[in-house]
Amino acid sequence: MTASRVLALEALRRIEDEGAYANLLLGPLLTGSDLSGPDRRFVTDLVYGTTRMRRACDALVDRFVSSDPDPGTRRLLRLGAYQLVFAGVPAHAAVSGTVDCAPKRTRGFVNAVLRRVASTPMTWPDEATRLSYPNWIHGRILRELGDDDGAATLERMNAAPPVSVRSDGYVQDLASQWVSAAVGARPGDRILDLCAGPGGKATAMATTGATVIGADRSVARAGLVRANAERLGVSVPVVAADGTRAPFADASFDRVLVDAPCSGLGALRRRPDARWRIRESDLSELVALQAGLIVAAARLVRPGGVFVYSVCTLTAAESIDHDFPGDLDVVDADGDELLPALDGPWRPFGVGRRLLPHESDTDGMVLLRYRRRT
Repeated sequence: MTASRVLALEALRRIEDEGAYANLLLGPLLTGSDLSGPDRRFVTDLVYGTTRMRRACDALVDRFVSSDPDPGTRRLLRLGAYQLVFAGVPAHAAVSGTVDCAPKRTRGFVNAVLRRVASTPMTWPDEATRLSYPNWIHGRILRELGDDDGAATLERMNAAPPVSVRSDGYVQDLASQWVSAAVGARPGDRILDLCAGPGGKATAMATTGATVIGADRSVARAGLVRANAERLGVSVPVVAADGTRAPFADASFDRVLVDAPCSGLGALRRRPDARWRIRESDLSELVALQAGLIVAAARLVRPGGVFVYSVCTLTAAESIDHDFPGDLDVVDADGDELLPALDGPWRPFGVGRRLLPHESDTDGMVLLRYRRRT
């Protein structure tokens, strides 16, 4: 397993020192290795788990460290602590395997600290540390959901997500699949997915026989939409454009979906490094962007048409607290002649619906559906 741990350490170095995204980095690293299937799964768990539980691992280690180790040594200690406390690796294998990856000058130190971690029960200073979230995320989720649901959601987002595969082979979380279905695409509809990258929702809607146009302000993400559509054999014309200034005529679509950029606080189990990237101060900027997208998108819906807004977060500020244009009427969970009833464990949330990860075993999601008044 030494080769597995060496590769995991390289991935962790790129995530921590170079700002790489774990979900984008790990696939190519594993593809370029000669590791077996079980070893690849072990690396994935080490990278995602150590990144996710970074704060908790530091707390486990820092009981036995008198001065802050250099970044490389800190990485080794985190990796070892994760194996010992969270991954279920036997203590002798976790310690010896991690020490084997250390340079000679630090092997004794790493060995001594990890042996202490393995033999000393932990008393956590607080729940945010135990659950390995920044204080602001821990507090925000508890305020948004309440103590019981908040604690359960935070616990669930520390577990690896199940793999959900659509009938066409596309891997996509069930929450996102349910959002696509909630748009109610029908043959002949003209639909705009305004923030389409990487294309999961756009391609799902295109399978209904609707004409779906994907737009994304990122050229790279627009390219992913096109590539995924080609791979799945569906037609999705793609435009690289700023959604707040979308280059389409007013009232030119039957349905418009805005799956808006957001804090991603409902999808932290899938994006292990996101909890360390997002800052609470970022939310005000995201809310302003979302508000601009809502105004720009609503004008593109024809009278009598459908406007759907979704975010993979759990906050009211990024969803139900937005002011939606006055010519939009809310469609409730029962649906209407154009929109299906909502299936799955959608909870009422203001004028919309919300998924909680611990209940649905999906990403957290908020969904709001409207009809434009004729």
